[in-house]
Amino acid sequence: MSKIRYGIIGFGGFAERSIAPAIQASPNSELIAIQKRSLAAAQEKAKAYSILKIFATVEEITSCPDIDAVYIVSANAAHCEETLAAARHGKHVLVEKPMAMNEREAASMIEACSKAGVKLMVGHMLRLSPLSVRMKALIDSGAIGTVTYARADFMYDASMSQRLWVKNQEVAGGGPVFDIGVHCLDTLKFILNDEVTGTKAFLSPIPADGRTEDTASITLQFSRGAVGAIYCSYATSYRRTFIEIVGTAGTLSAFDFTHNNAVVTLTLTTGKDGKKAGTETEEIEIPNLYVTQVTAFSSSILNRTESPIPGEIGLRNQVILDKVMAGN
Repeated sequence: MSKIRYGIIGFGGFAERSIAPAIQASPNSELIAIQKRSLAAAQEKAKAYSILKIFATVEEITSCPDIDAVYIVSANAAHCEETLAAARHGKHVLVEKPMAMNEREAASMIEACSKAGVKLMVGHMLRLSPLSVRMKALIDSGAIGTVTYARADFMYDASMSQRLWVKNQEVAGGGPVFDIGVHCLDTLKFILNDEVTGTKAFLSPIPADGRTEDTASITLQFSRGAVGAIYCSYATSYRRTFIEIVGTAGTLSAFDFTHNNAVVTLTLTTGKDGKKAGTETEEIEIPNLYVTQVTAFSSSILNRTESPIPGEIGLRNQVILDKVMAGN
């Protein structure tokens, strides 16, 4: 086998714009099937993307013998049930973030895939970004000394989103905390190579009556002593992302740290004798991270190696998300 044959579960706008083209562009992957509740709509999309098979239900697509792996792109509330179905039929699973609705679901997904002998990967694609990898390498080299503080911001206008369920608590689990705050959380953890041991969260408005928060500010305590912060919001007029790591000898920072197919500027600022000593910039080319992610997962299946971003990482993130949504 030279290519992993994929089926996409939950073929909506995001899957059409990003995931289907990524699988088709991956050198070791092949998109052969999609699942969409409307069979007529699925047939139309399949024709447009030259996809061989269409299915209306998750049970049908996961039981198809021609499929090796599924990419789950459905609403958050469906991730667990669909992962369990895939595992039951022996399919490897790449599931979008957030992994699940809560810690219990995430743990059950890991257990099901483990028992079935299939791989599970969580779509924290920013771990694979050359920017994240470079920032981690600079920190590990001591370029900014001992890290004392780390922050990540992610905001956009959710009223522009085609995902009509993103503000529905019962379907999404959380608002920007689950949707984009988890990107900030996981990227900070990866770059610092550290785990979060404490949180304090402020959500506005407080989720109620099935409605999610619009904005969240989260403080973090890392195990090695650094403190951190995440700001995420749906209530803004434009999209902006920013990451900054502060150390005893300097800082690293970058706008647009979540971008794909772009050149991002990484800034290293150092200090001496209480004053700014110098600023260096580095232009980092970011490929299509969805292609990178799919290719890495397919490679792990073909070569029988560990999942690039295993379920345990998603579970640890989920534990933190649950605390944040509880106001802790």
